[in-house]
Amino acid sequence: QVCALEWNPHEKEILSSHGFARNQLCLWKYPTMTKVKEIEGHTSRVLHMAVSPDGGSVVSAAADETLRFWNVFAPPSTSLTGKRGRSSGISGGVMSNKLSRTMQIR
Repeated sequence: QVCALEWNPHEKEILSSHGFARNQLCLWKYPTMTKVKEIEGHTSRVLHMAVSPDGGSVVSAAADETLRFWNVFAPPSTSLTGKRGRSSGISGGVMSNKLSRTMQIR
């Protein structure tokens, strides 16, 4: 069950959130739609996602009454040569699948 979609503002990638059966987020390369990474952490279906103003983090809200903040999208950076590239050097645009913070809604 796909519940929400967010475009990576820095790369050609889509982040999808899901409900049954694994309640995960999935990062997909566009236009090939190959799965880059699965991110798990919610115990119930993910109902909503939003991207931070800098485009580097995503917040997900789920039926488990938590907000989870994820460092998902790698922002582009400028190297000493002036060429654009990833600041993290990790392919696929994924900075990390680490959970940066969890907040209980109630």
